[in-house]
Amino acid sequence: MDVISDLVLQAVASPWLYLAMFAVAVIDGFFPPVPSETVLVASAAVAASTGRPDLVALGLVAAAGAAAGDNIAFAVGRRTGSARFAWMRRPRVAGALARAGAALDRRGAGLILGARFIPVGRVAVNLSAGALAYPWRRFALLSVAAGLCWAAYSIGIGLLAGAWLKDQPLLSATLGVVLAVGIGLLVDRLLAVRARRVTASA
Repeated sequence: MDVISDLVLQAVASPWLYLAMFAVAVIDGFFPPVPSETVLVASAAVAASTGRPDLVALGLVAAAGAAAGDNIAFAVGRRTGSARFAWMRRPRVAGALARAGAALDRRGAGLILGARFIPVGRVAVNLSAGALAYPWRRFALLSVAAGLCWAAYSIGIGLLAGAWLKDQPLLSATLGVVLAVGIGLLVDRLLAVRARRVTASA
């Protein structure tokens, strides 16, 4: 256990952590299995015990990577469009895309900001925003705001876990990741319930 704790402490003290954080945040913007939240939450939890890494710098790096990844997904959607492939022109798919476009027009800011906290949801929303010609300048500003909010939220969870298990960096990092995953699952469940209610009332 002490060996693992030492490895964790060495990893978060390394200057390479910032580059790794940026890279995983960028990739996570269009490939959700990459665990950017895990890296950020675990690093914040360890920082609560050890004072390293610098969480302001790490948060800004994570937010920049998240915004870059979201904009890559947007660009892919813009390049692909909403009618390039035959399956996109099927009535049901075309209707779904039309509804998504209307939703982006009515409440695009809320969708883009909220989707940043849902791993698969953010990719779907960002791809759709690009494909449905959502204004890029507006999207870019929202992606920066979403990245900053997401980084602050992830760091907050890590600090909470780290404060609870002070002087135990490995356990605090583990608890932080468990808390982040649990909150994510809860949000997914609540959104699914809300979507079912909206469908039922419609």
